[in-house]
Amino acid sequence: MKKTQILVISFAVLTVASLGLAQANQYRTSNASAMAGKAAQDHPMVTPSEMKWGPAPPSLPMGAQVAVLDGDPSKSGRPFTLRLKTPDGYKIPPHWHPTDENIVVLEGALVMGMGEKVDQASTKELGPGAFARFPKKTAHYGWSKGETITQVYGIGPFEITYVNPADDPRKLTKK
Repeated sequence: MKKTQILVISFAVLTVASLGLAQANQYRTSNASAMAGKAAQDHPMVTPSEMKWGPAPPSLPMGAQVAVLDGDPSKSGRPFTLRLKTPDGYKIPPHWHPTDENIVVLEGALVMGMGEKVDQASTKELGPGAFARFPKKTAHYGWSKGETITQVYGIGPFEITYVNPADDPRKLTKK
């Protein structure tokens, strides 16, 4: 092969490579905001001041607030993470969930027990940094000591079934 043929082929390869890099760079630039949105969705980073607190779902007694940090707790088979803020003395009667529940206490204290009836002698007080895991269909209950913030995570759906149906706030009649 002659030197001129090698130079022509080399020039052609470099030109094609340069055009490819230019197109790739244009793609990155034009899709930067779309990719940033997807990254934020796939890899959420939320500071406490960015959390959007709202009323807890009707399956929980009134007075609690919730902030969903990741996922959708109502979706079956999908991971979720939420924060639950409860006032001092807030009680959740004996209940169970159809999926495992993981709880980390961030602020305040959560007094918890297991079983279908509240037994104060068998409860454990969980302060900041404490962790609890309740396998699916394990009856448990608890109450807050001081304003308490917990992080709850697992695989959805996050549903609550009360051991005593009369404890279910969704079934309470409004006066």
